[in-house]
Parts: sequence; structure tokens; C-alpha cells
Amino acid sequence: MTSHADHSPTTHHQALIVVDVQRAFVRGDGALPEAERLVDRTAELITRAREAGALVVHVQNDGPAGGDDEPHTPGWELHHPVDTGRGEVVIRKTHDDAFQETSLESVLTTSGVRSLAVCGLMSEMCVQATARTAVELGYRVVLPYDAHATYDIPAEPGISAVVPAAVVSRVAAWPLSRDADVTARAADVGFTAPGPRSPDLHAPPPHRSRSSPSTTRRSSRAPLLDIARIARSRSARAARGSPQQIQWGLPYSSSRRSAPRGCRTWSFQQRTASPTPPGAR
Repeated sequence: MTSHADHSPTTHHQALIVVDVQRAFVRGDGALPEAERLVDRTAELITRAREAGALVVHVQNDGPAGGDDEPHTPGWELHHPVDTGRGEVVIRKTHDDAFQETSLESVLTTSGVRSLAVCGLMSEMCVQATARTAVELGYRVVLPYDAHATYDIPAEPGISAVVPAAVVSRVAAWPLSRDADVTARAADVGFTAPGPRSPDLHAPPPHRSRSSPSTTRRSSRAPLLDIARIARSRSARAARGSPQQIQWGLPYSSSRRSAPRGCRTWSFQQRTASPTPPGAR
């Protein structure tokens, strides 16, 4: 089930998907352990997306009868105001995946979106499911680590002790990092103003609808930069003693792989950052 404001066919190129930031989960006794941090980070992302003219999509979960997010109850209401004057969209859903049985894909396609950032809750459920489908549909996806959150997993006798929410979020992001850009901080995500051709967004990847024949995931995406060339360039800069210039996000693969991840052929905005020392993550 979906609902959204009247949406003009403006070409945005970029979108911010804010998943299920609803009052039941960020306010009161039932709030997430990191609710305050999540609210702050998602608010920052919304502000920057609006300033750059990116499309902002608010996803709102319709919970079951008697649930904390039962439709039209106080807990169901979105925490962040929706700016309909800017053409912001509300997508109501009944599944973890915000694309499933909603108009989200249609809205993104109509708006010309090619790249998107995903934030919100819960990390291992709706955020992960939505980001994964976006990747499979051919969008370039970034997942800022400090802009999604979840609850602790309670202890289960004979299985495990309590699993802290931060660990759950980390594990949820891990499998996505192979095909999406998982960046440490929301502050490192920038948006560029829409235009006929954004300078740091290259040709759009072939978009594949959910009904299209399945193909190899990598073949549906724009090619990566030459990793070996990136590594040589970094080595040369290090030898000269010059500061390393990187795009936002994680410049290395951390412990996932031994080789540098490098930068993809796109970014919301090129930024300068200091590389995180090995082992810091």
C-alpha cells in the first residue's frame, strides 16, 4: 500500500530514502538505544538533500493492528516533517522491503534517480532489505553507517547472550558492502544539485526492473575504477609525502579484503578526508 504527494517529473539524479523513522521507534520508552543519534543524523541528511535539490523519500511502515506502528496511531506518525512543497514523497509499506508492492521504483524512475542513500531503521530488516533491492535494480547505493540503527537482540538461553544493537547494525551492513558503499559517517555524504549532467555522476547504469530477467549483478552496474591504478596512485602520493585525496566514504576495504576498495565511478560529492588508520575500524 502506498501514498505520496503529487510528484512532478523533475530530474533529480539523486535521492535520499529515509526508512521508517516513526515516533514509536525514536521517542518514549520503546525508542531505539541510539534513537537520538539516528534522529540527528537522518535530519542532517534530509537537510543536505533538500539544499541540493535531491529527491527525499520518507518510507512509513504500516504495522499490524495493536502494534506500535499501527496506522493512524501516534507511534505510526513520521518523526521528520515532510516538505510537500519540495515534492517530497511518502511511501507506505507493509513489508520490510520498501520496493515490495509499493510505487517506490516508479517514483525513482520517473524522477530520473540513478543514485541513492539509504538511512533509518531497522538495520537488519527494512534498511537492509531496501538497500539490497536498490542494488539489485541497478541503483548506486550508499549506506551511511551512523544513520541507521536497530534494537539489541535479547539473550536466548543455549544460543547467545544479548547482542548489542551496534553489533547487529554492523552485521547487517556487512553483506551490503560488496555492492553498495558503506560509509562510516553521514557527514561524509554530500549531494550535488540536479542538472542535465551532474559532473560527478557518470552515465547511468542500466536500470533493471524487478520483472526483468535476472543477470549477473556486477554486469548491471557501471564499471569500477581500475583498482590497480588507484593503488599505484596512492603509493605515488605516499612516496611524495602529499596528503591523500579521497572521495567520501571508506577509502579502504577495512578487514573485508586485502586490496584497497578504491572509489567507484560515482559519488554524491567529492570530498577530502583523512584516511582512517589501519585497525581503527
